[in-house]
Amino acid sequence: MHRAAHLNLADEALTKAERLAGWAEEAARGDGPHKAAPYAAAGTLWDSIARTHLLIAEATPADGVTREV
Repeated sequence: MHRAAHLNLADEALTKAERLAGWAEEAARGDGPHKAAPYAAAGTLWDSIARTHLLIAEATPADGVTREV
């Protein structure tokens, strides 16, 4: 997989994390505080996925070709 693909996946995961964090905040302030923790946990998971894709992208050559050391 090329660097750009990992960057795109990281962006998608971060968007999901942001959305879930917003839902957690709304739930905590509204009438559904019991939903806040599950939303926050899912948001944390997606944030971790985004960070993982960023680390992979950082380690991947721009052309996606792995070279022997």
